[in-house]
Order: sequence, then structure tokens, then C-alpha cells
Amino acid sequence: MTDLTIGAQAPDFELAGSDGAIRLADLKGKPVVLYFYPKDDTSGCTKEAQAFSALSAEFAEAGAVVIGVSKDSLASHAKFTAKYDLSIQLGSDPEGQVIEAYGAWVEKSMYGRTYMGIERSTFLIAADGTLSRVWRKVKVAGHAEEVLAAVRGL
Repeated sequence: MTDLTIGAQAPDFELAGSDGAIRLADLKGKPVVLYFYPKDDTSGCTKEAQAFSALSAEFAEAGAVVIGVSKDSLASHAKFTAKYDLSIQLGSDPEGQVIEAYGAWVEKSMYGRTYMGIERSTFLIAADGTLSRVWRKVKVAGHAEEVLAAVRGL
């Protein structure tokens, strides 16, 4: 299991993105907000992506890059982005390697059955590549604002 404690080196990653590969190594020197969500175009995930998009100018002003990650394909991400006019990057992790490296692939339960799925979680990676904040079991309301405040506090 990767060390995901505050101050530890963030797990390196490479994701397929609409504008090419998204690599943590290429983002050194900038804070990175890496958030994991279950599925494109579902209500909670849409609200979360819209909230981060609504604050994208403020994140950019603070020097931060926001990346949303799910197992959805790039085609799904493109439709999702176009439908809701999203202004954040979405990374596709169909094999779930990055999702697992960040401990976001967890056992979930709904209606009495258990299954594996993506836990809504957010990681703030400082400009030096270390983990600065970790949010687990994220509730969407107010979350993007809380993350922005943490970015500004770096």
C-alpha cells in the first residue's frame, strides 16, 4: 500500500486526458487538486465537476491544476465536458491503477449488496509533490470551496 499520509510523496501518475497525457511529473512546481469520482454524468459527480469548474479561474489564479479522475473513457469525458461546459481536466483511468494507488478503490455497499467502486475523494498535492491534504468520503456541497481555501493556504 502506498503511503498516503500528509507530507509523503504523492504517488506518481499518468492518465489519458483530452489534451494528451496528464503526468504528475509535468505538474511539478504547481499545486495539484486530484479528485476521484465514480461516474460521468451522474448527479453527485456532475455537481462536483460543476463546482470545481465554477471555481476554475480562482484555482488557476492560485496556481493550481484541478484534475477529475474516473474509470470512464475519454469519449465519455468529452461528452460530459461538452454537456456541462466543464472547465477542468478529466483524466481517464480505465484500468484503475491511479485510483488504486491513491486508495480510492474501496468496498462499497448499496441496498444490502457490497461491491468495489470509487470512493469520492480528493488529494491536494503541494508544488513539491508531497501530499498536503486528503479528503475521504467527500460530500459534494461546499467541497470545491474548501479545497480552494486549502490551496490558497499552501
